[in-house]
Amino acid sequence: MIRFVRNSFRLITMARTLARHDALFPLDLVPGGKILAVLARLTAPFSGGSTLPPGRRLARALEELGPAFIKLGQTLATRADLIGDDVAADLSSLQDRLPPFPASIAKRLISTQLGAPFDNLFVEFDETPVAAASIAQVHFAKTPDGREVAIKVLRPDIAVRFARDLDLFYWAAELVEWTQPRLRRLKPVETIKTLEDSVKLEMDFRFEAAAASEFRENFKDDPTYYIPEIDWERTAQHVLTMERVKGVRIDNVEALEQMGINRTELLAKAAAAFFQQIFRDGFFHADMHPGNLFVDETGRVSVVDFGIMGRVDRQTRLYLAEMLLGFLTRDYRRVAEIHFEAGYVPRDQSLENFQQVCRSIGEPILGKELADISVGRLLGQLFQVTETFGMETQPQLLMLQKTMIVAEGLSRILSPNENMWNLSRPLIEDWMRDNLGPEAKIAEATRQAGSMLRRLPRVIEAAERASGVLTEHGLKLHPETVAAMLGGRAAGRSIFKNGVLLWVAILALTVAVVLK
Repeated sequence: MIRFVRNSFRLITMARTLARHDALFPLDLVPGGKILAVLARLTAPFSGGSTLPPGRRLARALEELGPAFIKLGQTLATRADLIGDDVAADLSSLQDRLPPFPASIAKRLISTQLGAPFDNLFVEFDETPVAAASIAQVHFAKTPDGREVAIKVLRPDIAVRFARDLDLFYWAAELVEWTQPRLRRLKPVETIKTLEDSVKLEMDFRFEAAAASEFRENFKDDPTYYIPEIDWERTAQHVLTMERVKGVRIDNVEALEQMGINRTELLAKAAAAFFQQIFRDGFFHADMHPGNLFVDETGRVSVVDFGIMGRVDRQTRLYLAEMLLGFLTRDYRRVAEIHFEAGYVPRDQSLENFQQVCRSIGEPILGKELADISVGRLLGQLFQVTETFGMETQPQLLMLQKTMIVAEGLSRILSPNENMWNLSRPLIEDWMRDNLGPEAKIAEATRQAGSMLRRLPRVIEAAERASGVLTEHGLKLHPETVAAMLGGRAAGRSIFKNGVLLWVAILALTVAVVLK
């Protein structure tokens, strides 16, 4: 009851902020939200800005509501299926900026976290932060051995503020699932859980350091794409120190021109790196806004801020590659089949009808000029129309889709007449040949068979234990089951035949593995 009262009052406060920015439409998802919206309009003065698109108005309101709401907005930017494509696109540019906290507090936190006097750790320290976001702020400094570094420091008391706001988000999501069954497939509670997990990882800078280290390892042989080195000696739970990178923001077109950087070549490098993150590594930077990408005089791209990273397992990468290939070649039946094979669409749905839906999405997009084709928006529209077919939300694909849209937006700033996917086409074709061709499928089948063989002794042991239990205690069958068994001899012969074939196949694979 206390939780209900507390969060009800907080929801009213939030609604009044939304009303001031004319951004009350998210309350349509909350039980009683329309009544709450009317009350909020009556009690909150409107601050203007109604000429802005709905997503931008919502973004402004979330920025005013504070850090957790900013993170919620960034999470919702990956949920076009929940809030619509246009609003999601506007939220993807949500500004994660807050007033900085004093440098004296930052120094004290650094010294406490690293367990040493500040002057022993750093000989120079820029007291004006270079960035101040919802979770942390960043200062430039210099170590006693002369290295220039960037120090990320967690905001004081931020964990308490997030815990309070997350409780409100969970409460609202639980109400939505409880009162609106049609929205359960969108997994609102799971969306908040994703946000909570992401925030927990972001607030422990040791995890971010590990992500940066793994990312650096993945690109260690690429001279065009640079990830700064972590200073592990000066990194702790709430302090992250890494090598300082220099250059101009990747969207500073004027500066790039003055430096003599070929923007088409730059886009080709960035597109290749993005493709490799997704398909080669299955580990991608999920916060690729221009403020995290810098270009030096040689044209090398440096990446910072590894708090939000995404992973895509190998099987999902294969499904995604086949899905995109199906769209690009207008093989809509294959696109539909992939959704059923992956379990994204329930088996009781119509494959032919879903194929028709895929065609309705692909044809308008693929009919555009090459430079205007957006794979991210194609996926976004696909996720939106799948409600009819009971397709469940795929969080890993939603994060990837949002990242694709941001990357595509950046590509249009760099070189409006180029398409990033076309520039990376040779890589895409090579990867698909290596992973989707006949040889790759045979290798995958062999790998799965080998995995099955390794598990076989455990399966046989479990079967023997089960058999022993049944022998000892007896097995009672329902009369209808006995009748079905007696009447199903033909089916039994078929099962026996198929079983023999299965064991022959396993034996053949075993011999192949031994002889290899």
